[in-house]
Amino acid sequence: MTDWIPALLALAAINLAAFAAFGIDKARARRGERRIPERTLLLLAAIGGTPGAYAGRRLFRHKTRKTTFSRPLHLIALAQIGFLAWFATRP
Repeated sequence: MTDWIPALLALAAINLAAFAAFGIDKARARRGERRIPERTLLLLAAIGGTPGAYAGRRLFRHKTRKTTFSRPLHLIALAQIGFLAWFATRP
């Protein structure tokens, strides 16, 4: 069980980073400052920060209506769910 601790800590850190990135990007958008690229936000989700990305999206009401961003985020989430289902059911 202790073998999983570093992986779980890394996953928590990635999700915190994704969550924070959405908050920072929203604040920058309001101030008219340089934004965090969408590619970066999607990369954070792709490397395991999908729950943090969705939480940040919801809490900060950020990028919720932009379909060109939402579709790739949903596809990332579906791919991760598919991978987890495969991983959980393998012998």
